[in-house]
Amino acid sequence: MKRLLIALFVLALIMPGVVAPSDDAGTGNGQGNDDSGATDSGNGHNGIDDNGANNDSGNGDNIVIAPNRNQIKAGNTEELKNMIQTRNQEMEEESTQETITGGVKNQNQVRLAVHAFLAMEDLVGGIGPQVSEVAREFDNSVQKTIQSEQKIQARDMFSRFFFGGDEVAAAEIEEELNMNQNRIQKLQQLKEQCTCSEELKNMYQEHLQNLEQEQTRLRELAQAEKLNKGLFGWLWK
Repeated sequence: MKRLLIALFVLALIMPGVVAPSDDAGTGNGQGNDDSGATDSGNGHNGIDDNGANNDSGNGDNIVIAPNRNQIKAGNTEELKNMIQTRNQEMEEESTQETITGGVKNQNQVRLAVHAFLAMEDLVGGIGPQVSEVAREFDNSVQKTIQSEQKIQARDMFSRFFFGGDEVAAAEIEEELNMNQNRIQKLQQLKEQCTCSEELKNMYQEHLQNLEQEQTRLRELAQAEKLNKGLFGWLWK
């Protein structure tokens, strides 16, 4: 009870300066809506248009990268290399755009691995369709983990200082990681069944390792976010 009273007292001291109203608070927002149009005012974030392109609301927050669609399959190993290199260059160019957030850039290796696994379907023999199926599951997963990472990055300093990290977003990431661990194991098992060349096996293993490394990074991110309790976090322990 004493802790709660202390917390409420501290909060009462600082809140007037934080929530003090501004004389222009109402007029600025209204003008912004008139200029930009009704369609983008409420939920412009997290959008993907009909062509699968990024739908940007103007400030770069919560950009969603469209999943791989109509993936072209490589006819030989050399073509596969070229396709992977081209896709990697495209993502590097995307990363220079102001509207692309850190959450997207951080997970580029997963996106590239998905592209590679889908492209090599016809080169790995009978396991090809299964490899592609797991890759598509990863593709769906990366859309979710990107959005969760963006939520963590966008958490304002006030909320983070007083109430800690975004535990909901961290839990969302951990949920995906648990499913991705099974997917990685499936890809590893499929690799053992591959009758393809050593060169192709090495490429397969390289992208599999990239998936594993990204899962490690995301797990550390989620754990750190959950450990950040903020000034008042002890009240809910």
